[in-house]
Amino acid sequence: MAEHIAVLANPFSGKGRGRRAAEIAVSHLRERGADVRTYAGASADDTVRLAATALAEEPRALVVVGGDGTLSGVLDVVCAASVPVALVAAGTGNDLARALGLPRRDAKAAAELALTGVPRPIDVGEIRTATGRKKYLTIAALGFDAKISERTNRLRWPHGAPRYYLALLIELARLRPMDFTISVDGEIPRMSPGTLIAAGSTASYGGGMPICVGALPDDGLLDIVQVAPLSRARLLRLFPLLLRGTHLDRPEVVHRRARAVTISAPGLVVYADGERVGEDECAISVFPGALTVMVSEGGR
Repeated sequence: MAEHIAVLANPFSGKGRGRRAAEIAVSHLRERGADVRTYAGASADDTVRLAATALAEEPRALVVVGGDGTLSGVLDVVCAASVPVALVAAGTGNDLARALGLPRRDAKAAAELALTGVPRPIDVGEIRTATGRKKYLTIAALGFDAKISERTNRLRWPHGAPRYYLALLIELARLRPMDFTISVDGEIPRMSPGTLIAAGSTASYGGGMPICVGALPDDGLLDIVQVAPLSRARLLRLFPLLLRGTHLDRPEVVHRRARAVTISAPGLVVYADGERVGEDECAISVFPGALTVMVSEGGR
């Protein structure tokens, strides 16, 4: 195996923070004497192509600069290689870095893990829909929260956080229970109306909301959290508990751990790692230890 380090960057992640983070990471690695080869994708397809090119040259590590979506977008090629990943978090949510105890505001410290970190195998989820398969790393969102993401992406105004809050208000006004049909680990499918379902390998999404509090990224299981049908007032009262991660004891919340789950519902929208994956029906499973990430000694 060659001794160089490959740096794959999404310069557009985190509203442009990816570009600056990549510059800091590359500069630090070269100052430390590493032979660094850089790749910067101009689009999602371009990033996948460059990831395959970088891995074909067998680097000692692949440094990925970007958000959760950047890394999940290249999981097919990365999981097929035997090269560990060092993640320089430069996205909006950075929930994978949060779960693994990686630096989230220090590109230099994050890049250093490519040289001095320890390998930690973590699980990779996969969602199968009518349009194909998609690997993901954090949480799959189905229901109210996914509709907020969908609405946010459709809105062209305002910009930044106010756009999310406007989307939240619109979907809250349109709130209706979803007629979920769910099958966990091959059980007989059953009707189970609810507000939302989350299936995660890590605890949080959306930049730190711990919907799957207690989820471990390397236990080979999905944490499945379902919220029962709620009125607008009860949903608003539940949100502070979601933010604090104290919602699992509530009677309107069901929490299970499983290896696979199949979910369908009329009007279902599925998001994972902040990206739209599919609609109507999906099957979610987990590949234990499918990705190796370089972490600090304490993060192992």
